Amino acid sequence: MSNKKCEHKQHHSDELKKNMINRLKRIEGQIRGISNMIGNDIYCDDILNQIASVESALNGVKKILLKAHMDNCVTDRIKEGDEEIKEEFLNTIYRIMK
Repeated sequence: MSNKKCEHKQHHSDELKKNMINRLKRIEGQIRGISNMIGNDIYCDDILNQIASVESALNGVKKILLKAHMDNCVTDRIKEGDEEIKEEFLNTIYRIMK
């Protein structure tokens, strides 16, 4: 990891952080549920549906964080004259689209 990434730290609003943390806690519960389903030999189709639900929930958190990143981190760095952020942001988009 480059030092450049370590230099930047964004402080999101308490409301945004609370929203994301609450979503992630629910996802943690879903993951534990899936683990229990596997341990209890639940029908594969039901487990796969729960996995799809977790993926959808994670995508929701990802969208929230991506918007906050663009609205705050990226915008602020562009205003500061940091043109490297554009390439970094595109690389992030490409990575999460895989």
